[in-house]
Amino acid sequence: MKRREFITLLGGAAAWPLAAHAQQATMPVVGFLGAPSYAPYAQQVTAIHQGLKDAGYVEGQNVIFEYRWAEGHYDRLSGLAADLVSRHVAMIIPVGGAPSTVAAKDATANIPIVFTLGADPVELGLVSSLNRPGGNVTGIAFLTVELEAKRFGLLHELVPTATLIALLVNPTNPQADTQIEDVQRAARTIGQRILILRASNERELNKAFATLVQERADALLVGGDAFFTSIPTLFVVLTARHAIPTIYPWRSHADAGGLMSYGANPLDAYRQAGVYAGRILKGEKPADLPVFQSTKFELVINLKTANAIGFTVPATLIARADEVIE
Repeated sequence: MKRREFITLLGGAAAWPLAAHAQQATMPVVGFLGAPSYAPYAQQVTAIHQGLKDAGYVEGQNVIFEYRWAEGHYDRLSGLAADLVSRHVAMIIPVGGAPSTVAAKDATANIPIVFTLGADPVELGLVSSLNRPGGNVTGIAFLTVELEAKRFGLLHELVPTATLIALLVNPTNPQADTQIEDVQRAARTIGQRILILRASNERELNKAFATLVQERADALLVGGDAFFTSIPTLFVVLTARHAIPTIYPWRSHADAGGLMSYGANPLDAYRQAGVYAGRILKGEKPADLPVFQSTKFELVINLKTANAIGFTVPATLIARADEVIE
């Protein structure tokens, strides 16, 4: 090989990583802001990736992802959101509901935000309306918090002789007061006594269950919250240990061994959030994208768990269930 040819080849080879670096530098960066830790939300993140892929965006090819996880410590979210803003990300996708979404909204009025939320985004002040969000925020609402009263009714059907029903909320969740008010309102209409339990970490959760046993609650309604979502196995262990009939907002808990769940399919909502994110990366504005609302809800009953704790599920509920795990 001639010296000139070798120098030319060497120069071209040296330029390859530079060209790759330059190409990477021009890719949009999407920041994920997670209220929980990653592991329990791996499926949700994968669903977002799939939605982005459906919209034409693949990690490493034409988009870069950065992740910030609060590990269940909601007080860290504002700092993590500010860090993403300082890095000039093209978009923020909150993961874990209201806490991460509110933190993202508080951190920026300019960077697009695409949420996946189990609460009313208008009530939280995130958007002006569902049809015309306005501002820099839009996303998918799958109505977890709004269904608390419905879940309370299902739990009352499950345990019609209950004299005391417990409601568990995370006091650091912006929607905790709304959850309590909705359930208390529903309970007053039928004269049902309610015990409010609060927990924002595993230590407090164990303490809440000790109170539940001490007060002799007959059933438990678990409120919607990212921390609660992330620990299905612990809930199954605690409810089985105390043989307490429990209803959850998420099917994942019934699949893991929880007695009953009622709510939307969150994975489809997260995929749709990825599609919305892709549309915004292509130039659409969050203000013009209506908040997409999930309209399909499913009732799942785990009869294996019912048998394990010696509980008989009313036949009327079994007949109405979308799925029965046997």
